Amino acid sequence: MAESDEIDRADVRETRESPFATLQKRVAGLKIQDSDNISHDEEDDEPQVVDRIESLCINCEDNGETRLFLTKIPYFREIIIMSFSCDHCGFENTDIQSAGQIQERGAKYTLNVTHVDDMERQIVKSDNAILRLETLDIEVPAGRGRLTNIEGVVCDILKDLEAGQRQRKKEDPDLWQKIDDLVQPLLKMALNRNFPFTITLDDSSGNSWIEPSSTDKDGKYQKSEYARTPEQNAALGLGEVPSSTQENGNSHADSESVLPSTGLTAHVVPQIPTTSTPTDQDALEDVDILEGHSYSLPTPCPGCTKPAHLNLQLVNIPFFKQVVISAVMCTECNYRSSDVKTGGEIPRLGKKIYLDVREPVDLHRDILKSETCYLKIDEIDVEVAPGTMGGRFTTVEGLLTQIRDDTKGTVFDMDDEEGSGGDSMTEPKRQAWTRFFDKIDQAIKAELQYTILLEDPLANSYVQNPWAPEPDPRLREEEYERSEEVEDDLGLSDMKTKMGEGGEYVRETFDKEDGKGKAKAKAAEVLPQYEPPDEEL
Repeated sequence: MAESDEIDRADVRETRESPFATLQKRVAGLKIQDSDNISHDEEDDEPQVVDRIESLCINCEDNGETRLFLTKIPYFREIIIMSFSCDHCGFENTDIQSAGQIQERGAKYTLNVTHVDDMERQIVKSDNAILRLETLDIEVPAGRGRLTNIEGVVCDILKDLEAGQRQRKKEDPDLWQKIDDLVQPLLKMALNRNFPFTITLDDSSGNSWIEPSSTDKDGKYQKSEYARTPEQNAALGLGEVPSSTQENGNSHADSESVLPSTGLTAHVVPQIPTTSTPTDQDALEDVDILEGHSYSLPTPCPGCTKPAHLNLQLVNIPFFKQVVISAVMCTECNYRSSDVKTGGEIPRLGKKIYLDVREPVDLHRDILKSETCYLKIDEIDVEVAPGTMGGRFTTVEGLLTQIRDDTKGTVFDMDDEEGSGGDSMTEPKRQAWTRFFDKIDQAIKAELQYTILLEDPLANSYVQNPWAPEPDPRLREEEYERSEEVEDDLGLSDMKTKMGEGGEYVRETFDKEDGKGKAKAKAAEVLPQYEPPDEEL
């Protein structure tokens, strides 16, 4: 290996301080009084409680000391910091665990690292989280909890891969070469020479986190929440894995149906008058899903796995299509969630919707944002990636309010009413977030003019037109052709819905040129005289 690479490796190993160094010094520097285990930090008069436990050193098998420190990470939640030190051999180790409850839903974070400043973003990885460097297809499985940053993650992976490389080079050159092919790009990442790359953090307990930034745009930072599977709940100790088959002759699956929105299995119990309760697939065919009627399905709660209710209702949106509004309610843990699914066939073309908000009355328009929709408002620097908020059927004001509240809950503590962000948030970051939320507040009050863009590849999003079926001067629609990459992401490339000549199902293809012509014709027909709205409006 080149001499410069050896020097770079030494720089990475020797000059970079451990990501736990600051917290470790803080815990180790606390003076503990045996009487009540309460002490004061040198720079803070607030009392800090530290538990001290004598424990076995795994390095020398003599007795060392473990210190437990309960603290709160600004704009996240409480954690327990554990610091171990052995006076006999000098071995030290630091770990963290979540001190809060398991969250109602799992969470997945995705960050595209494009600049050296992104390497300083904090990461909280719980012992249930799976971290991946997608660019190199490297996965860090669930295990020891960590409080670090992007740079610390890359350096730790690099350190683990380099362990034993000299011995492998002598005994197994092929394996050494394969690992070295990963070490080289990791070394460039650690030295800030290999941008961009993508990192994901998936935690079924919802207790992991990647620090956001007010300057994130174009899908750079994404957070999505999801309902846990029964297997994930069982791994967290929230329930048992349901058996796939029953010992008796009657299959349990015959009397159940799978909910496509949640992946859960539940008996169908319609809340309209019926002479009998459906118990098999044939009986389900006789149940008509009527508009305006509510339907209740018993289902396991995604938060606590105890019995809950999934309520469904079919709603017809004028001049759009039918949608299914669903809500999950659990009386045991008070879990609440809602979602919106559109029905009908998958359209040939995607759709972009532009809404010009010019006065307070525009805030009261109904708006449907599907889970596949990308939302963008340039004037207030707001971008919402597909899947981040799920499906929402609300008003423009309600949608902006939810974006503000969700973002605040991610950036600041839940009880941080002043928005200080805690000691770890620098003043420039605090000011940037303050300006960001001030803009959103102005948009919610219609104190500034802006344009909302809804880009939906499945054309399942909608904005109310008060003058329908007449054109709306502040609302315009544009159809576009989906790219092959988008169709692959949506799973449309693998759908086979047309019967082939040999009796097998094949993929149904559309005439793209014909689709483009129809899209242009429809756009011209819907808005033949569109002009930008006047400022006086």
